[in-house]
Amino acid sequence: MSAEDYNLLSIDRLVHEPARLIIMTMLNVVDSADFLFLQRETGLTKGNLSAHLTKLEEAGYVAIEKTYKGKIPLTVCRLTEEGRKAYKHYRTQWHDLMSLKQGRRGSGSAGCVNKSKRENREFS
Repeated sequence: MSAEDYNLLSIDRLVHEPARLIIMTMLNVVDSADFLFLQRETGLTKGNLSAHLTKLEEAGYVAIEKTYKGKIPLTVCRLTEEGRKAYKHYRTQWHDLMSLKQGRRGSGSAGCVNKSKRENREFS
């Protein structure tokens, strides 16, 4: 794939938005996380976090369960299988894009993985 063939607009904008990318990255490495943990770790306000989680839930990327721990309300969030696939696909696209941009410069960077090496490495 050449740099001209790659369209930045093909990246999933729902995942690409910084706050949602942080949320999905955090949820990708755990089974589930409660709302207060996500709020504390992301630094988002309750309203902002809630709005982003709602968008991710509407897309089918996040499942939200409202329950109680004793008498205290508890909101638990987790990535759905579709969400994990979307996150993995986003990461693959981003790595491909960085490899293409790096190839145009003609020099390597420790932070990028070229496509031939990436094919032998599993991303989770």
